[in-house]
Amino acid sequence: MIDLVAEGQALLPALQELRRDLHAHPEVGLDLPRTQSAVLTALEGLPLEITTGVETTSVVAVLRGTGPGRLEEGAQAVLLRGDMDALAVEERTDEPFRSENGSMHACGHDLHTAGLVGAARLLCGYRDQLDGDVVFMFQPGEEGFNGASVMIREGVLDAAGVRVSAAYGVHVLVRENGMVATKPGTLQAGSNVLTVTVDGEGGHGSQPHNATDPVPAIGEMIGALQTMVTRTFDVFDPVVMSITQLQAGDMVNVIPASASLGATVRTLSEDSVARFREHATRVAEGIAAAHGCTAEVVFDEQYPVTVNDADETAWVAEEVAGLLGEDRMHLVDDPVMPSEDFSYVLREVPGTYMMLGARRDDVPEDQQADNHSPFVVFDDSVLGDQAALLAHLAMRRLARGESGEKTHHRPRH
Repeated sequence: MIDLVAEGQALLPALQELRRDLHAHPEVGLDLPRTQSAVLTALEGLPLEITTGVETTSVVAVLRGTGPGRLEEGAQAVLLRGDMDALAVEERTDEPFRSENGSMHACGHDLHTAGLVGAARLLCGYRDQLDGDVVFMFQPGEEGFNGASVMIREGVLDAAGVRVSAAYGVHVLVRENGMVATKPGTLQAGSNVLTVTVDGEGGHGSQPHNATDPVPAIGEMIGALQTMVTRTFDVFDPVVMSITQLQAGDMVNVIPASASLGATVRTLSEDSVARFREHATRVAEGIAAAHGCTAEVVFDEQYPVTVNDADETAWVAEEVAGLLGEDRMHLVDDPVMPSEDFSYVLREVPGTYMMLGARRDDVPEDQQADNHSPFVVFDDSVLGDQAALLAHLAMRRLARGESGEKTHHRPRH
């Protein structure tokens, strides 16, 4: 009988060792040579077809199932994903394996990578019971570098020779340890960047009447754009905008010729993206004109909304409850505003993205930090269950087949 949870726990010490090594040596962006090397080393000896990226240091590993239900031609495939990159954040924890290179795994991608390695090890042990293939997607560049799109462009969704039938991923959060949470439909917001540059005419700070000062225009835009959001968009299809950058002159006695602002804009629908672009442009250009200036408005769509397939997610919820217990599966009501580039994968194929609680119970509540904080710490004892969960979903989805019919291959837990 298969007991993936117990086998995941047996792997836990090795997965924790890998995670802590990755944590001590984080790398940022699309170029992660040390991380890639560590993953390749961790996969050595497994019956995997491994390729590495051209534009980025990705790793794609394909496990060819040889189960009795495998089709000779057109065998289906399932994708499991883990992101590998860190953040340009200087770590300020007391962890014995803390990073000292100026970057930090402050979003838990070290756990995502180790958990996916664990899933690969578990599934390789049951190759003869897999009714199809599994694609393991080790992805750089999630934190603002669009690594998922790079890997899609390089063929990760078709790495098994056919387009994957479904895709699954897990993200750790500082929430109740071991709790899995997700929802059908929109799970996470899309991420966009608004940049407004106002051009005027510089001059001496003592003679503003001889200049066209762009700074008051930028100052007025701060409040006007915030008001525009609250008065234009439905609270049930919310937009969250935070102006996080302001730039103007370098000398205190000089009126600059230009000033700019930058904002992160989170949206929950494609309609909101288009409408925000239109309204923000109108507001910025109108205010600039009122001050005798001009405005250049740039609105970049960074990541789309993360949308879970409804049928896949209903099935995933049942499988998680069966594997880990109903008390550890929680379907949430509302989406969250952080974004995720796994959204590009879910645009192409049906699947489900899940949140896994990894809160350290030995940290007092008033000292708990959240993802992206230099103080955040995660409980990596969840890695065994994380590996088991991903492996279970891949095995069960392949056994289910395209028709969605249940089979007798249900693992025991």
